Amino acid sequence: MHGYQANVELERRQVRDWAGISRPQVYYSLDKLVRLRLLRRMQNREPAAGPERYVFATTAAGRRTLADALDGEEWTTRRERPPFLTWIALSWLARPGAFERQILRRRRFLEAELSREQATLRDIVAEVGHPYHEAVWMVDLTIEQIKVELRWLEKVRRELKRRAPARPGGLPAELH
Repeated sequence: MHGYQANVELERRQVRDWAGISRPQVYYSLDKLVRLRLLRRMQNREPAAGPERYVFATTAAGRRTLADALDGEEWTTRRERPPFLTWIALSWLARPGAFERQILRRRRFLEAELSREQATLRDIVAEVGHPYHEAVWMVDLTIEQIKVELRWLEKVRRELKRRAPARPGGLPAELH
């Protein structure tokens, strides 16, 4: 496919939800992969509706390089840290009432995301025809993570009245 088609497909599959790749990055990456001889540029035989478009195909070296990269341990040993956790860590410096407002905003955001991801999951299953596909598993994990965070937010909301600053000198007596 050519770069425009790649961008359309990324949009259709909502890839930008889980992979940080912009439209310009697609074109930059295609050019870089051609320079590295991991992709080859071929003349598009279809009539162009604008500037001349090239179709890209993977090379044998490109497939080997990708397979090697997918064997790397770093895919399985990293953790992402959501910005909301940074906010929680700094929240003791926020104005009065900000903590409750932000918890409520986060809950509303996650509820909307949960609904959107559930619709995406239904679309994926309809497209691939079965629930045993990597796209299904990826979206299913996202849904489960959202559900866990929603339960955790409810716990925090219930415990909010007990929120207190850190005690110098360590643990409270009842935890020794």
